[in-house]
Amino acid sequence: MVETNTAAPPVHPPPALHPPVAGGGPIHPPLEQLHHLHFCIHSNPSWPEAIMLGFQHYVVMLGTTVMLATVLVPQMGGHHGDKARAIQTMLFMSGVNTLLQTFIGTRLPTVMSPSFAFVIPVMSIIRDFSLRPFDDEHERFVHSMRAIQGALIISSCLNIIIGYSKAWGNYSRFFSPVVIVPVVCVVGLGQFERGFPQIGKCVEIGLPMLILLVIIQQYVKNIHERTHLMLERFALLLCIVVMWSFAGILTVGGAYNNVPQKTKIHCRTDHSYLMSSAPWIKIPYPFQWGAPIFSASHVFGMMGATLVAAVESTGTYYAAARLAGATPPPAHVLSRSIGLQGVGMLLEGIFGAAAGSTASVENAGLLGLTRVGSRRVVQISTSFMIFFSIFGKFGAFFASIPFPIFAAIYCVLFGIVAAVGISFIQFSNSNSMRNLYIIGLSLFLGISVPQYFNEFTASSGHGPVKTNAGWFNEILNTVFSSSPTVAMVVGTVLDNTLEIMNTDSDRGLAWWVPFQNRKGDVRNEEFYSFPIKINEIIPTRYL
Repeated sequence: MVETNTAAPPVHPPPALHPPVAGGGPIHPPLEQLHHLHFCIHSNPSWPEAIMLGFQHYVVMLGTTVMLATVLVPQMGGHHGDKARAIQTMLFMSGVNTLLQTFIGTRLPTVMSPSFAFVIPVMSIIRDFSLRPFDDEHERFVHSMRAIQGALIISSCLNIIIGYSKAWGNYSRFFSPVVIVPVVCVVGLGQFERGFPQIGKCVEIGLPMLILLVIIQQYVKNIHERTHLMLERFALLLCIVVMWSFAGILTVGGAYNNVPQKTKIHCRTDHSYLMSSAPWIKIPYPFQWGAPIFSASHVFGMMGATLVAAVESTGTYYAAARLAGATPPPAHVLSRSIGLQGVGMLLEGIFGAAAGSTASVENAGLLGLTRVGSRRVVQISTSFMIFFSIFGKFGAFFASIPFPIFAAIYCVLFGIVAAVGISFIQFSNSNSMRNLYIIGLSLFLGISVPQYFNEFTASSGHGPVKTNAGWFNEILNTVFSSSPTVAMVVGTVLDNTLEIMNTDSDRGLAWWVPFQNRKGDVRNEEFYSFPIKINEIIPTRYL
């Protein structure tokens, strides 16, 4: 479908209310698509606005990329230059994978970015090489990256197989709105450690950023009609500039000269040392760290992370679809997207990324914050990812934004995604104790079980699962450290085994099932069809 309109569609009026019932107020009917979006998946703002919105998506995903590299690269033995190259590679692959997903994957406006799900298997690789003798730390870093390359290349086959064999789509047919509520909720809520705990590490920057963003984006925008749309869409960039400048003034003024090193890392704008170490021009290329190193134990551990990335992406796709004005993605779309995600991980392994990718939760939340769900905007954002990954000095400039500023943004964006998950309950019977039991237990275990695994790992240096089979330990410790994965497993099992007789209506299956079939709803083709007749090139059975 060719998208040509560049003007904003008319704003839909609020849906009509059902007449009041005896003893109660008006009833709001369920809405399959949100009516307060300025632009949906296939409508587009003007080109200047689209470019600015695309840049905003780039800035939001940059925080996760820099944070992940800052956590992993020093522990591998890498120096500042190595960290700069690792960030450039992950940015480059994020741009490539986002383009692939928006054109021939889900077709949803989702950004693909590095995933924290890969921290556990990567840390296992780091520990393995830390026990081996090397001439210097840089050599240890290179060997660690080569081992990550090999593990990503082999483990990517898991997602390719479960995707293109349609196994993932068939599994998704066991979902219902009752399952989707906790899964999407914990996709946002499960990221709580990247929110206020990070703000607290530099509260004089993070907390004002959070308060300023809420006030400007939600309150100040209503002061004048002319500023309403501008502040609603670009308040995030405005607040970043203000607080980034404030942090720069504090840094230059010497406010952080005599503070602990941990405070300097989180508060100073020159904490990353990327401006001095990043190359002016550097194009990531295949096997840039050397030939991959293949190890069975590393591969099995990485497979757990690739499975978790598939689960997290699935939850994010449902949230993004709703925030972009699309219908829930059908089973065949989920299959091809997870298969393509596996292809993306294969490319990441070939190019030497430090971690695999998943659909970005924060960028999905940004769709709701700006009320712009345009696919074109996200596609434009990939040009910034690729450009700044090649011209390293420019990318390093934006990487100097302190982490607490990103954390303040995440508090809002993750919260929006969690709230979108709650909205799916309207399509099921929210007065059914069966449904409330499943949703409540899935939500609680989805947050509580990973918290136990993470606390155990932090205190003991290894996960709760510790047997003689290291690969088995890595898989289970990775899977059960993921909130969406635990919520999806618990919710799917309970919803398909607990009082399933004569509960289709309560579960919302009458509304849900048509969207899961390729031609079950006429809008499926509108939202998820390819931009060209690709089925003439690739047989439909693989799509």
